[in-house]
Amino acid sequence: MANLKDIKAQIKSVQNTQKTTKAMKLVSNVKLKRAKFAALQSSAYAIKINEVLSEIANYAQDIEEGSKLKRLFDTNNEIKVMDIIFVTADKGLCGGFNAHTINAVKKLIKEYQDKKVKVRLRAVGKKGIEYFKFQGVEIYKSFIGVSSSPTYEKAQDIIKEAIDEFNRGETDKVVMVHNGYKNMISQEIRINDIAPVVPPVKSDISKNNSVIEFEPAKNSEKILEELMVKYLEYSMYYALVDSLAGEHSARMNAMENASNNAKERVASLNLAYNKARQGSITTELIEIISGVESMK
Repeated sequence: MANLKDIKAQIKSVQNTQKTTKAMKLVSNVKLKRAKFAALQSSAYAIKINEVLSEIANYAQDIEEGSKLKRLFDTNNEIKVMDIIFVTADKGLCGGFNAHTINAVKKLIKEYQDKKVKVRLRAVGKKGIEYFKFQGVEIYKSFIGVSSSPTYEKAQDIIKEAIDEFNRGETDKVVMVHNGYKNMISQEIRINDIAPVVPPVKSDISKNNSVIEFEPAKNSEKILEELMVKYLEYSMYYALVDSLAGEHSARMNAMENASNNAKERVASLNLAYNKARQGSITTELIEIISGVESMK
């Protein structure tokens, strides 16, 4: 028969865990509201700037050869070296949130390594860095403390070096991977080609559906360059805030599941405790009755 004291200690331990998971769920819920608001605000701008830059890419033939803008719009280059910028969380306890991002990165690595392409990892977030280091995979650049508190300035620092090296010809492709917010109960892996910019099919663009109201002049390279910088920086920033919203939604659901499991475990232990207590009382009664009978 299980010891009553041990069962009672287990019940108290599980109840304390349940209090912790409930508190973490409430905290994640508050943080999710803020992160979700930032992600939704950023989403509209991110979508529109993607449309504008994709359309402007159709004017890339007017850019002079040798310009860094020409390289950013040139999708015909042979890929020999590529950068993967991926975002994971700095903390755990968020279900499979980090694992899904890591698995997507691993698939990309295999896909391009099979094509004899050298892959370099630029990792944002402690969990992704720790995983690949444990696996013996080299991390080219790592950033800790960014995914948990993203800012536009931090996004600038991450993307600038990657694009500078792309412009210098040290890499031929830059891909960004993150696990973004989809809704309150699910997230979605997003893989975006950051450089070179892939323009839409020309037949899809007409004067009626154009997102820009003027045709860039041949000498407007400065305007295109500034737009390109904004596009790249904001793409990185959006990935960070979208990933943070996804992280909090995943953690909130994980803590809710943990709380429910703890509740079920407490109920199970209470049942075991009552059975053990009943068995103990029955044993004591039998001993008393046996003692009385022996005295007769």
